[in-house]
Amino acid sequence: MTASKMIESGPVSTGGISHRPLFAVGAVLLGSFLANFDTRLFSVALPDLRGVYSLSFDEGAWLSTAATASQIAIAPAVAWLSTAFGLRRVLGIPSLIYAVISLLMPLAHDYSTLLVLSVIHGLMLGTFVPATLLIVFRNLPMKWWVLAIAIYSIRVGFSLNSGISLVGFYVDQIGWQWMFWQDVFIAPLMGLCVYLGTPHEPINHSVVTDADWGGMLLLGAGMAIVYAGLDQGNRLDWFGSGTVMALLCGGLLLAVGFFVNESLVRRPWADVDVILSRNIGLSLAVILLYTLTGLSNSTLAPNFLIVVGQLRPEQSGWLFLTWAILPMIILFPLSIYLIKYYDPRLALIIGLSAFAAAGLLGTQLTHDWSLDDFIPVVLLQSVGQSFSLLPLVMIALANSDPTRATAFAAYVQVMRLGGAEIGVALMTTWLRIREQFHSNLLGQHVGSGDADVVGVLSRLTALFSSHGTGTAQARGVGTLAALVQREANTLSYIDGFWLTVLFALLGLLCVALMTASPPGPFSPKPR
Repeated sequence: MTASKMIESGPVSTGGISHRPLFAVGAVLLGSFLANFDTRLFSVALPDLRGVYSLSFDEGAWLSTAATASQIAIAPAVAWLSTAFGLRRVLGIPSLIYAVISLLMPLAHDYSTLLVLSVIHGLMLGTFVPATLLIVFRNLPMKWWVLAIAIYSIRVGFSLNSGISLVGFYVDQIGWQWMFWQDVFIAPLMGLCVYLGTPHEPINHSVVTDADWGGMLLLGAGMAIVYAGLDQGNRLDWFGSGTVMALLCGGLLLAVGFFVNESLVRRPWADVDVILSRNIGLSLAVILLYTLTGLSNSTLAPNFLIVVGQLRPEQSGWLFLTWAILPMIILFPLSIYLIKYYDPRLALIIGLSAFAAAGLLGTQLTHDWSLDDFIPVVLLQSVGQSFSLLPLVMIALANSDPTRATAFAAYVQVMRLGGAEIGVALMTTWLRIREQFHSNLLGQHVGSGDADVVGVLSRLTALFSSHGTGTAQARGVGTLAALVQREANTLSYIDGFWLTVLFALLGLLCVALMTASPPGPFSPKPR
């Protein structure tokens, strides 16, 4: 299918036009930011939460998996649910439940209760981003779409870079409980914006009658189970674990069942035809590659500062606040300008090129790098965040029928959530394997009889002798081993940055294969 042919799939997604578009935009802002903030806060603060809840490492790992898997299970179906039941029901009710669960979670004392609350918390959170995206398609005049989707897009970079500082602020200043209690106020405010910014819609009985419940269940459950396998893979040694293999194989089997189901049912919920257009398929591929190359911002830079730099999140937070968020605020209007008056592919090339440049700078990493050394890397990552996701969404919309956005929104959520988790699992495994590889190579040059090694151990032993001669030698050997591990970790992070460069280059290749979008409401305006 050529790029000039529009794809029509799924029920009509347009609703009544909002008479209060500012409230609708406010709902998009709050819903999309809330989802990303909370997910980022939980991932960064997990070590602190294990401490306050007295959880073992395994309990903390499964708690994190359950909270995110429940988000993934519900997210693809939210667009259809919004079309069938109306945004007020799909966003308003979960926002109130979410506020109550957020109030209760810090008060839970046993693991079982905490696990159940986390699953419900994740299910409600999983509705926010896809449902707020549907507000744009259903209730906003088309002239508001670029602004609203820009807000939807900027939330990723904003939450990634501000979450680090917020965790430190909550844990050290006002109490870790406020990581949850902030939502007691924010979630109902989002629900109020939804109520004021979207019209009342009756239940669409014709859509409900023809519901593809099997397809929604297969895709949501399959994605959630695959995610659980990916998330636990590194901890349980991948193919050496029956649990991981069962999760991965079972989830993939359900995903295959979903595609079979969509080809057989009379009215498929998310017809695969929606991704057969050249530009839409390439856009979804670039969304995945953008997520993967963005790991240089979300994983590599902050984790290096924690693992090798020995800094707590709050100590490195200012770096990302100053050199990632502020430039993003300045650059986003330029990104919107390029999309409105030039080809969005131009903005996308700028964004992916900036990510590639950030990765190349990261390959110059040494163990001596401090916060200031990361400023150019973080600044380039900010440019990448500002010029990537928004043009991607606009290219996909320009090549689809925006009034039938249900299937499109479902696949966007698959790539958004699935890509992120595949990326994290891939990068974590890559760093672990490369650290082991470099440890082995470095260890071959640290022989017990080598003159240089003997000299280093003698100096270290003499250094520790003043604190007790009995343990001085053991402490010297331990220090040397730690130095070797530090260098191995540094080399593994360099390899990680090389991987993000590869993803950025593959993304640029996909952009080069895109054709011009057909004339339509999103075509560049004459200047």
